[in-house]
This record gives sequence, structure tokens and C-alpha cells, in this order.
Amino acid sequence: MEFRDYYKILGVERSATADQIKTAYRRLARKYHPDVSKEPDAEARFKEMQEAYEVLRDPEKRAAYDQLGSEWKSGQSFHPPPDWGSGFEFSGRPAGTYAEEDFSDFFSSLFGGGSPFAGATSRSGGRDHHARIEITLEEAYRGTSRMLELKRPEVKPDGSVELRSHTVRVTIPAGVTEGQLIRLAGQGEPAAGGGSAGDLYLEVHIQPHRSFALENRDVTLTFPVAPWEAALGASVTVPTLGGPVEMRIPPSAQAGQKLRLRGRGLPGQPPGDQFVQLKVLLPPADSPEAKAIYEQMRAKLNFDPRASEAR
Repeated sequence: MEFRDYYKILGVERSATADQIKTAYRRLARKYHPDVSKEPDAEARFKEMQEAYEVLRDPEKRAAYDQLGSEWKSGQSFHPPPDWGSGFEFSGRPAGTYAEEDFSDFFSSLFGGGSPFAGATSRSGGRDHHARIEITLEEAYRGTSRMLELKRPEVKPDGSVELRSHTVRVTIPAGVTEGQLIRLAGQGEPAAGGGSAGDLYLEVHIQPHRSFALENRDVTLTFPVAPWEAALGASVTVPTLGGPVEMRIPPSAQAGQKLRLRGRGLPGQPPGDQFVQLKVLLPPADSPEAKAIYEQMRAKLNFDPRASEAR
């Protein structure tokens, strides 16, 4: 996916005011509108500038786009940072302001339906605001309380955009899941004329864990075992989000086999499970004694690991 320099597309400086951006867009729209333009690439240019204007005219999208920095050049390979959108408080767009499919993959990756800037809804009074919050898997399991510093884009009198920070306290319940919304009533946009303020919705994102893979409320742990533990069965101590537990490996267990620890995933109604995927590790044949044992196994065990594939 190629990076798009929206300022270059509209021919304005990064410091341009809202009025300067609007003027540049209108000038280019007259030049490249497909109904009147004689330029050979008019339609493509017109869609490109529409996309640029959709971002730069919106204080929230523009402020977020500016956080990518000015070192990017048009045409460079681009992928959104993993924490894209975190720390921004935004109101989203009114429904129906554009068709996402009309714009590029670059736009969709930053502001499309799967992004934090996808359309938030308005209601009577102040608009609802949205923000992303990143937590660890341990915090999702236990629950936590946190003070968040959020950046809210605001338009200054000269038409430029300023990021203002404010803090909110949030209690994250135990068992919260990926993508879940936490509502903070009355902490969105204040209403004009004394109406009720909007709400602030925090969208939870759980960071990847070094040991556990998460799917809904279930977690999976890859667990190393010795060949004799898999072959003969064994009682082993397995880490879980709630602390270590004893688990029985049945005899004749196979590499890749999954064992279930019920209720050991994220809390909930019902709670998730923990799956323990066995990974059989072989001791190295790095001594005469170890080599002798492997020679005995080869001689005495009637075992062909590829027998099933030959059928």
C-alpha cells in the first residue's frame, strides 16, 4: 500500500488554514471535474483530491494524519502503526458523508470501517466521542482502573488545528474483550445551549501477549513437554492467567494436541477456557550416553513417523 501525501495532492503547505485548504480544493475541483475537464486523468485526479479533502477538512482526521509525520513521501510503502488512533478522542463522521469504497486502501486503513475513525453516531445534545484504549491481557483478566490522557483536536480562530489534552478516569471490568466499548456518560462533546453532553465511548484493544494467544474469551498456550511425558503421561505445572495449575498429560499424547483447562480463560458468563497445545521437544544427542539411548530406541522401537503418509 502506497502512502498518500494529502497536502501535496491539494498543493498546500502542512501549515495551511482550513480556508486555504477549501480554496485549493475548489480550484482543483473546477480543473479536474470529470464533467468539464479535458485532462486525460481527470477522473482519477478528482477522486484523489476528494479523498485528500475529506481528511484535511476534518480537524480530527487531519490531526491524526499529521501524527504520521512529514517524513513520508508519496508512493512509499506504508502500513499503519500498530497503535494507530490510540490516545485520540474523536467524534467520527456523520453517516453518509462519503462512500468508503470510492477512496484508496491507504484511506481505508486509516479512516475506514475497521479504524477508530469510522462513523460515530450523533444524538440530541452534544455528539458522542470515541477513543481507543490499549490494555494488557492480564489487565483484561483482572480488570483495572486507569487515568487516560486523551488528545482532542480543536479548531483555533485562525482555522488551524490544535491538539488539546485532557484526562479521564476509567474502570475496566474484569473479562473485558477485544473491541468492547466502555461508556463514560456525559464525557463526550458538550452541548450548545445547555443541552445534555454526549458520551465518551472507549474501544478496548488487548495487546498481543508473549505466551497466550487470545480468541474471544479463550486463550491458547503452547506448552513444551519431553518425549517421555508425552508418551507415558505426566502431571505438569501449567501457567494460566490466574496463576499456575496442575494438569495431567494423558499417555500417548501427540505433538500439537490441545488439552482444555475449563474456565481458565477470560472471566465472563460463561468464562473462557484455556487450551494447552503440546510441543514435544527432543533432548539433543550431544553426549555418548544420549547417542546410545537414541540408538537403542531406533533398534528396539518399531516406529516409522512417515507410515501414515505412505498409505
